[in-house]
Amino acid sequence: MHSLEGVTRSDQYRALGLSTFAFTICFAVWTIFSIIGVRIKGELGLSDTQFGLLVATPVLTGSVSRIFLGVWTEQFGGRIMFPLQMLITAVCVWLLTSVQTYEVFLLAALGLGLAGGSFIIGVAYVSQWFEKEKQGTALGIFGAGNVGAAVTNFVAPFLVVAVGWEGTARVYAIVLAVTAVLFYLLSKDDPSQQERKKEGKQAVSTAEQLAPLKNLQVWRFATYYFFVFGAFVALASFLPRYYTGAYGLELTTAGVFAGLYSLPGSVFRALGGWMSDRWGARFVMYLTFFVSLLCLFLLSYPETSYIVSGIDGPIEFNFGLGVGAFVSVTVVLGFVMSLGKAAVYKHIPVYYPYHVGAVGGLVGMIGGLGGFFLPIAFGVLLDWTGVWTAPFMLLFIIVAVSTVWMHVAIRRMERKRYPELQDETDLSDLPDEPVEGPDGPAGAEKYP
Repeated sequence: MHSLEGVTRSDQYRALGLSTFAFTICFAVWTIFSIIGVRIKGELGLSDTQFGLLVATPVLTGSVSRIFLGVWTEQFGGRIMFPLQMLITAVCVWLLTSVQTYEVFLLAALGLGLAGGSFIIGVAYVSQWFEKEKQGTALGIFGAGNVGAAVTNFVAPFLVVAVGWEGTARVYAIVLAVTAVLFYLLSKDDPSQQERKKEGKQAVSTAEQLAPLKNLQVWRFATYYFFVFGAFVALASFLPRYYTGAYGLELTTAGVFAGLYSLPGSVFRALGGWMSDRWGARFVMYLTFFVSLLCLFLLSYPETSYIVSGIDGPIEFNFGLGVGAFVSVTVVLGFVMSLGKAAVYKHIPVYYPYHVGAVGGLVGMIGGLGGFFLPIAFGVLLDWTGVWTAPFMLLFIIVAVSTVWMHVAIRRMERKRYPELQDETDLSDLPDEPVEGPDGPAGAEKYP
């Protein structure tokens, strides 16, 4: 691990604050199709499947790019990579306004998706500034930049009404470019880069950076992130469409309600980092999965009418979530997902301090791919089933499988670490010491 000698609290807060702000702007740009896509859908007459693909395409670029952006950040530093990535993305967002056909929209969306790659740049940059004991909290605060999705859901609908979707895209491009310039001017090289330049060392090769990816543990972390981040991105993009279709709400109202999901799904990531530092990431992941299962069961249950044969005749009753109850459940779901996102990334700088970029890039890529494939799957399910809650049924299955897989993996690790447990098949049913009977010492005291 590199030395933090000479690094002041001011340096740490500067790096964390600038990175969090830049990531917030990038994330807002990354999810812009969740709002302007609704208008584009209407103009081009897209099906739900086509709309899902359009919303998911930026996520594909943002996911796949995380591998090489993470490696390059380890090699060249976040002070160079962060502004460069933002400037390239800003150009792509501006060019989006000149597109006329669906196919070219998809191509432009690929360029816009680079905004999603900012996450791993920030993780690799921020983790270099903090001690191991504080990295969970620091990365949790940085990850709260996911609130950019809520910014888009709250602000973009009103921008679209005021200046049109083309004007909204131009505003986003300008803000992103300004952020890139400010980041470069105000930030510093991270301690690892400073140490490397001082000693004249060469950057670690790409092959060495990617070496840990052969470990199954890395892919297990990535699987968790597929839900806590991938599904978060997917729902942030899907919910405005859900509210306008299932409940017949106006776009501005739907955007606000979707923002209520995105907001806790972002800002409480810092709390998840602190909880992971305090009680362990494993505890936080169990909490995330169990509460998510409950929420998704409620969200996936379609509005249903039942008729039961009663004593005095048929009894009819209905079950379904009103819009208020539905929004409330999504807020809870977003909250626990934010905890889970922090818990996953708590592991990486601890287990792989010299490969944060590559390992974090792979985990982020798999999670991001969830944000790509899930909106497409949502659209397909809606077209095939005609049931609005079908996407939540899919998420319930994913979480159920992930929970079982995680628990089995943890039990296997425990048995490997403690070989004496290998032959214990009834451990939970056997006490450490049997309770003595009436004739024993304890029994003699109890039964004089």
